[in-house]
Amino acid sequence: MIRHRPHGSGHPYATTEDQRVPAQPLDGEAVELRVRAAAGVEAVVCEWAVDGAAPVELPLARGEAGVSAAAQDVVGVSAQAQTVAGMSAQARAGAGGEASAAPAADGGHLAAAQARAARAAAGSWAVRTPVLRAGHRYAYRFRAALAGGGSRTSRWFEVSAASWSEDGGKLDVRGADRVVPGSVRWLADADGVRRVRFELALGPDEHVVGFGERFDAVDQRGRELDAVVFEQYKAQGRHGRTYLPMPFALVVGGAASWGLHVATSRRTWYDVGERLRVEAEVGRDGVLGVRFHDGPEPADVLRGFLDDVGRPAELPSWVFRLWASGNEWNTQERVMAEMDRHREHGIPVGALVIEAWSDETTFTAFRGAAYEPSEEPHRLAGYAFPPDGPWPDPKGMVDALHGRDIKVLLWQIPLQKMRPHPRHQAAVDARQLVERGYGVREAKGRPYRNRGWWFPLALMPDLSSQEVRDWWTAKRRYLVEEVGIDGFKTDGGEHAWGHDLRYADGRDGGEGNNLFPVHYARAFGDLLRSCGKAPVTFSRAGFAGSQPHGAFWAGDEDSTWEAFRASIKAGITASACGIVYWGWDLAGFSGEVPGAELYLRAAGASAFMPIMQYHSEFNHHRTPIRDRTPWNVAARTGDERVIPVFRRLVEVRERLVPYLAEQARTAVGGGAPLMRGLFFDHPRDPEVWRHPLQYKLGDALLVAPVTEPDISEISVYLPEGEWIDVWTGRALAGGQEVRLPAPLDRPPVVCAAEHWPRLSPVFAS
Repeated sequence: MIRHRPHGSGHPYATTEDQRVPAQPLDGEAVELRVRAAAGVEAVVCEWAVDGAAPVELPLARGEAGVSAAAQDVVGVSAQAQTVAGMSAQARAGAGGEASAAPAADGGHLAAAQARAARAAAGSWAVRTPVLRAGHRYAYRFRAALAGGGSRTSRWFEVSAASWSEDGGKLDVRGADRVVPGSVRWLADADGVRRVRFELALGPDEHVVGFGERFDAVDQRGRELDAVVFEQYKAQGRHGRTYLPMPFALVVGGAASWGLHVATSRRTWYDVGERLRVEAEVGRDGVLGVRFHDGPEPADVLRGFLDDVGRPAELPSWVFRLWASGNEWNTQERVMAEMDRHREHGIPVGALVIEAWSDETTFTAFRGAAYEPSEEPHRLAGYAFPPDGPWPDPKGMVDALHGRDIKVLLWQIPLQKMRPHPRHQAAVDARQLVERGYGVREAKGRPYRNRGWWFPLALMPDLSSQEVRDWWTAKRRYLVEEVGIDGFKTDGGEHAWGHDLRYADGRDGGEGNNLFPVHYARAFGDLLRSCGKAPVTFSRAGFAGSQPHGAFWAGDEDSTWEAFRASIKAGITASACGIVYWGWDLAGFSGEVPGAELYLRAAGASAFMPIMQYHSEFNHHRTPIRDRTPWNVAARTGDERVIPVFRRLVEVRERLVPYLAEQARTAVGGGAPLMRGLFFDHPRDPEVWRHPLQYKLGDALLVAPVTEPDISEISVYLPEGEWIDVWTGRALAGGQEVRLPAPLDRPPVVCAAEHWPRLSPVFAS
């Protein structure tokens, strides 16, 4: 009849209609106590007690129908005309759209999540408490009067006010201590230390890059941000949220480079102004590890950070060929038809990602397959594939694709769906997960049910456990060993919300949630290795420690010039934290098909990024289709340049593969990242910061993406040295800006002169 969760859903950016606001009050603050009550409740009273004294009664007021101002998360909320059921690769995020004025209490990007929030608000009640003071303990509970008589009473909850002081915990500093003396402050309540703050000095010419994959800026100087794994559906650059945060910053521009690693998986915050102000959650022991890494060059600093968290693993050269994907390629016939079109148009493709392959209840069985439920993992012989079904011969299809030199990846999600109620094999998997205790749990021992908007109420396997990782991936082993799959798109991973979660490795939610996507990619990489395959996973979520686990892409974005620019920043900043294999959905995957110019400009940039791939969002199979294939973009835009220009770019990409593999090997071995901002090679050149979207691709190539429409030439900054325009062979002196022609089929790229003799054949027409 009454629900109150002191910390709400655990959403890092929004409050809910059943929580305490703020969840952790400071000395001198009052709090708003919110509850959700059933429709038959006529009145709610809070019994409020201080230090064990007799409680006083505080009457609650009924909330208005709708979402309260305190619960609104207007930024980042995107209204979607979707149903809850499924929210799968085929059904997720289908209708596009920008931030809506109709916010959701859970901050969701789906209309169903907004509807749930509105219903919750309609049954909400709230009261504001007296001011809380540090040093006291407060207890409260709620009593609801029912319309038909009688009452219901909640359990007691406790809270205390926290205050900042100079003592309380310990900074475990390693490396040259850069903490400003006297800047350390500890936040503690009646139960102990909660957070710490400290400051680092920054020179006037120093720039701060990193904090994981960031869409808003390359240099974070003058910005505030945090590090928590979060699914920000589209427009990440506007909201400062990311799937792939890291508590690591690279400081460049002074006499020598240095780096900060806040050695925690808990949430951290940063204010990068005249000083770098850091705030971090701490565990019960009150200790926070802080690591400083010194240069002299940025690559040296990054190498020290990777010694802390793990080095990238080398992937095979085929990952540098074109990746093709479409969310509506949901049959074997459709997949082969799209690959036939590639062959017909002479556009080489090296990797195919099939998202809509599974029955979408298990993510282990091909849709349409007939099989008996089993307590043990299935083998291929356990499935029958009807000739008239959507996937009549998966192994034959994969064999045929391998015969064309195309690798195949299948889509995954790290959840056990529970809506609609699981049946058949899904029911077996769900029962095993619960009975064996294989799921992430809440503090009271109940299995955690996904609080996010995608696959709501799904169970989540506890992949912090080797036993659970083995159990989860064993169900997919036949796909690799027998069907011949070459990798997995490890989508999702942002589903763990709340400090109250408990993991098998002993971590609570505050410490373990950010690590979930690390364990997820690791599990599938280990599966592939155990089957004799390279560990090619393709993830959007991650954290510090994700570096050794496969490749990454920038997540969900619209087909806009703004998203194009944001994605380039994401690639540069991710690389600054040691992500070697990175890409994006070129020209975006969501909304209307991009115009020909945006599509080809994005393809031109992607041809000179670590991963080149196109992908498109589910559109309910409506026509005209929204595939991002070059032939569909050509048909939709009526622009005859699309296919020949795209083909030319992919042909250049094919010739570039040996160079990319060589340079990736260098990066994995401890060198500078494969895709990297100019500051990596020229850290003391102030001009590079005026051109934040330019980047190096390995040691030889400098890329200047064209990110605005109607451009025929572009101003490019060339750092010191001698350079060659790869398309004309013209020699260019460094240390200056030059104007370069920018035709659609020849994106502005220059080569360091010393590398030109060996790379010139790549660019020969």
